[in-house]
Amino acid sequence: AQAYRQHAIEGCEDEEEKERLEGAEVDAAKGPWRITLDGPSYVAAMQHVPDRDVRKEVYLGYLTRASEFTAEKLEAKDDDKKEKKDGPGKNNVPIISEILKLRKEMSGLLGFDNFAEQSLASKMAPDVEAVANLSNLILEKALPAAEKELAAATSLALDVGGDQYSNLEKLSPWDTSFWVERLKEKTFDLKEEELRPYFALDAVLTGMFGLIERIFGVEVRAANGKAEVWHPDVQFFELYDTESEEHVASFFLDPYSRPADKRGGAWMADCLGKSDALGIDVPVAYLTCNGSPPVGDKPSLMTFREVETLFHETGHGLQHMLTRASVGDVAGINGVEWDAVELPSQFMENWCYDKPTVYGFAKHYETGEPLPEEMF
Repeated sequence: AQAYRQHAIEGCEDEEEKERLEGAEVDAAKGPWRITLDGPSYVAAMQHVPDRDVRKEVYLGYLTRASEFTAEKLEAKDDDKKEKKDGPGKNNVPIISEILKLRKEMSGLLGFDNFAEQSLASKMAPDVEAVANLSNLILEKALPAAEKELAAATSLALDVGGDQYSNLEKLSPWDTSFWVERLKEKTFDLKEEELRPYFALDAVLTGMFGLIERIFGVEVRAANGKAEVWHPDVQFFELYDTESEEHVASFFLDPYSRPADKRGGAWMADCLGKSDALGIDVPVAYLTCNGSPPVGDKPSLMTFREVETLFHETGHGLQHMLTRASVGDVAGINGVEWDAVELPSQFMENWCYDKPTVYGFAKHYETGEPLPEEMF
C-alpha cells in the first residue's frame, strides 16, 4: 500500500492531488496495493493474493518479461492472435540465442564437445555424466514427495476454494504457490508472514555479527560515512581482529529491493581483493540482497528465507574477506571452483537452524518478546 501511494505521488502532476496523496493515511489491510515483478513483491503475491485472476496476470507478466511475448499473446488461442511481436520493454530472446550459439562455437574451438564439458573443466564435478547422475538421484528422491504435496494442495483447493476450483483437474501454475502455502498453514498451523515481526533487519545483523565474532574472532563495526555509497540504503562495515584490533576487511551491504534500478536476486562481489602485488591488504566486499524494505514507521521485517539469504551471502563475503592468501589469483574466492565456492555460504546458512543463534536475534520488533517456541 505504501509503494502504491509513493508510485502515485511520483507520477502525479497536479500539485493539489499530490498534497492530498502525501497526507493520506496508508492502510495496508485495505489497500490499494502495488504489485511489481521484483522478487519480494512477486513471491508474496503468488503465495498470498486470493484473487486468482490477479495471480494469473502477475505470473504471466513475470514469465514473459523481456521476451517477444506479452501475457496477452501467450494466452491467445487463435492463430491470428499468435503472431509474434515484441512485448513491452526489452526482448532478450535473440540475445540468449546468440549466447548459446557463441558458447557452442567457443567450446568446439577449445576441443570440447559442448559448453557443459567446457564449464566443468574448471569445477569439482568430474564430467557431464556425473552431474546427470546426481540430478537423477535427486529427482528419484524428490519427485514422489513433490507429487504427494501437489496432490494434497490440489485436494485442499477443491475442498475449500469455491466454485472456480470445483471443476479443475489440476492446479494452474499461478495456483500452486498459493495453495501450497495454504497447505503449510493448515499442516503446521504457521503462516510464514507471521515470522516477519521477529526478524527485523537490524536485530538480525546484530545477531549475525555476534556469531561471526564468536566463531571467527573478528568484530563487525558499523562505519557509515567512511566510504562513498551509491544509494542511501547502502551500509558500510569494517571487520577488526578481536585480539590484535587490526582492521582486516570491510564490506558494503545493500539489503533492500529497488525494482527501478536494481536487478533481482542476491550476490556477493569483490570490490577489492587481497593482493601483495597491488598493495591491497584489506579486502572489501559487496553484499547485495533484495529483501523487504522498511514501510512507513516499520523497519525492514524479513521473511525467514530472506534471513537465510543474508547469512548465505555473508558466507561468501567472509571467504573473500578473511582470506590469508596474499597472492591475488588465489586469495578469497579466486581460484576456487564454482561448485566448491558454495561451501562457506551453506555453512553460514546452517546457523539459521541453530536455536541459540536464532534466539540471539529473533525478537518481536515492537515488544521485544522472543520468537515463540512452537514457531521455531
